[in-house]
Amino acid sequence: MSQGKWWQNVVMYQIYPRSFQDSNGDGIGDIPGIISRLDYLQKLGIGGIWLSPVYQSPNDDNGYDISDYEAIMPEFGTMADMDELIAEAKKRNIRIIMDLVVNHTSDEHKWFAAARQSRDNPYHDYYVWRDGKGDGDIPNDLQSTFGGSAWTYEPAVGQYYLHLFSKKQPDLNWQNDKVRHEIYDMMNFWINKGIGGFRMDVIDLIGKEPDKMITGNGPQLHTYLQEMNQATFGGKDLMTVGETWGATPAIAKQYSDPARHELSMVFQFEHVGLDQQPDGEKWDLKPLSVPALKQVLSKWQTALGDQGWNSLFWNNHDLPRIVSRWGDDGQYHDQSAKMFAILLHMMKGTPYIYQGEEIGMTNYPITSVDEINDIESIQMYHARLKAGYTKEEILRSINAKGRDNARTPMQWDTTANAGFTTGTPWLHVNPNYVRYNVQANLANPHSIFATYQRLIQLRQNNDLVVWGDYALVPDTADNVFAYYRTYQGERWLIVANVAAEDNVFELPDAVDEHIIGNYDDQDVKTGQIELRPFEAFVVKVR
Repeated sequence: MSQGKWWQNVVMYQIYPRSFQDSNGDGIGDIPGIISRLDYLQKLGIGGIWLSPVYQSPNDDNGYDISDYEAIMPEFGTMADMDELIAEAKKRNIRIIMDLVVNHTSDEHKWFAAARQSRDNPYHDYYVWRDGKGDGDIPNDLQSTFGGSAWTYEPAVGQYYLHLFSKKQPDLNWQNDKVRHEIYDMMNFWINKGIGGFRMDVIDLIGKEPDKMITGNGPQLHTYLQEMNQATFGGKDLMTVGETWGATPAIAKQYSDPARHELSMVFQFEHVGLDQQPDGEKWDLKPLSVPALKQVLSKWQTALGDQGWNSLFWNNHDLPRIVSRWGDDGQYHDQSAKMFAILLHMMKGTPYIYQGEEIGMTNYPITSVDEINDIESIQMYHARLKAGYTKEEILRSINAKGRDNARTPMQWDTTANAGFTTGTPWLHVNPNYVRYNVQANLANPHSIFATYQRLIQLRQNNDLVVWGDYALVPDTADNVFAYYRTYQGERWLIVANVAAEDNVFELPDAVDEHIIGNYDDQDVKTGQIELRPFEAFVVKVR
């Protein structure tokens, strides 16, 4: 692969450090644990690690509440460990992508400690403060993502501060020039350590204008990003990906068009909302419509053209496990896990694997609120209980969509606690680790891991996968997702049955080569094909 940027040619892997590998028996994953597993990641074939936050934090929102950007949370290790991780990863051609959280800090950050002391403090204006309305009422009706008002009163200054997330996560005031330049200095601190770039948490919120009730995609957002680009990563061989829940293809082009000097790509989440009620929250469930999935993913494949770049993902630390969510984590576990891998990794863009996805890790259903760790799920549970929902209804939603599903410890082998820790794990280990683990996957040449490994190799060795045009095959059965990738006269056909029932597919082309599939006995020929449950294959056609 000669053309393009390195991040257009690789597959990324997200590590949630708390749950990946514990090295010292305290039940919490850490940086030395990650270092000990780099050979495994090299074997998988990834080119970069998106590392969820390891900065100093009181851990109100699992590290997304940072109290010191230039220190490491002691549970995770030391700055020397971090330097070693960057160096050891580099030896294996793996770059470390730091998770950058700059919409807000922790309320324990030294800036906020000073800001809340008095209105005259120079740091007061680092955050967003407003006077109450008249008789001690909140400034306006902005809501926190975690439920309740986004405003909290601070008696010492007689004002309310804004927090779009937990009240321990006060929002930074990006309109303050000093704030922005402090952040750029901090980013350069990490760039100078040799990292490969940044994943930018809720970056579409930094242009907020709370008085106008604007949170996402505010008028100054792109001005700030262009300034950031120029002051930090611009002109360097670094990857940046923005978390942008509200992005449309037109907005995504604004972020990722190289001519605009903003970001490499964004995470867009349109497909992620397809199994929730249109006017509801993520907890209001509905079954996935495969025709809607085809429409949304195809739109993102074609709409960005050469002006933008796609990120491709099913899972992350905030989302349930795809094999449980839209696949079948029972009878067709392996087939559906491989099908989702093939369907996604043959598309154009940079694919992201979330730890454990490559071995088919599943959701972990719970039966009581006492088993929940995630702040978002706990707050929703109590809010919905008050609103008159039954416990059963609420737990059904949490078992489908709760964030703890993604955060159960990585399943390495069949020893106690899945080889994650010799101590007591911070979050329950899924009991199915005895069946689904790295050790078993590596021993089986037809495993889910082997499928991911092969898909990564196909991307590394075929320009078509990276650069080829995309075209949806129209007029298939509702649950059959088929598309072509074409490049310089070569054409591949990708077919996936996104259902637990058989479906028929009409293959019009002559087949030259079977490239990959998820059933061992596939013999793909021209004409009518009986697709088995969750069957998927890639063939070269003419």
